Amino acid sequence: MKPQPGDKSIQVTRSDVTAAARAIGIGPGDTVFFHSSLSSMGTVVGGPNAVIDGFLDAVGPTGTVVVPTLCNWTPEEQKFVFVRWNPKTSLSYVGLITETFRHRAEAMRSDHATHSVAAIGARAVELTALHGGSGPRPGPFGPAAFAKESPWQKFYDWNAAYGFIGVTFRVCTMVHFVESLIVERALERAKPELRPQRVSQLWGWMKPGVWPSIRVDDRETIERMLAEKGIVRYGKIGSATLRCARARPMVDEWLAIVEREPQRWLPEDFLRWLAGIQQEGRQ
Repeated sequence: MKPQPGDKSIQVTRSDVTAAARAIGIGPGDTVFFHSSLSSMGTVVGGPNAVIDGFLDAVGPTGTVVVPTLCNWTPEEQKFVFVRWNPKTSLSYVGLITETFRHRAEAMRSDHATHSVAAIGARAVELTALHGGSGPRPGPFGPAAFAKESPWQKFYDWNAAYGFIGVTFRVCTMVHFVESLIVERALERAKPELRPQRVSQLWGWMKPGVWPSIRVDDRETIERMLAEKGIVRYGKIGSATLRCARARPMVDEWLAIVEREPQRWLPEDFLRWLAGIQQEGRQ
């Protein structure tokens, strides 16, 4: 998506970033994760590091700041993604702030080729260690990406502040965690002897199949629904809109919205997969 256009006449300082984070409910000891567009804020004095340091100031020495460091690929390159992956050298494709962040000496990066994160702060090692080490969950990015042992699960468990600077829920990576939970909950309802067959029908890495993909446009609709419940809060950093939600209520309500009306949100092939599980359960 195109980020929010920035107003270059507006200057943003490190202290402005801290003040904006505090105003939206981020405080000492928090774990905060954010998607970002540097240009959306205007003219940031000190560049990406001013934004990073501003968030570090907001959470203090007992807090942790995290950014996505996702990779990108063409269809022709997909088979090389995991082979070429190196957590120390592989680029982050999701903005200059994230690429600057991962290069900082104190940054720790999780070891996953498609959905790594980088973290600085008190819980950085704990957050990034053993990405996919246990609790695999099937999915289009492989079983480790959103596993029970992953930063994405920890965001939920720790009720992290989940933010967006100058971008909307269209870029919300946590949607894939939600999708993984939809699948996991469905598989829990399946007959144990039939679960392997049902798992084999799911979309996997370089393997076609069904998946509860949430459409990009629908993510902004979900954002509005979450905001109506007070889960998403809004502020400003310079000319950029700052969005923030706590991970646990965001995920819980997102799941509830989808499961109340699956026909509205989920693809037809996945709905048939769900119906098959329900029918098997009645037999």
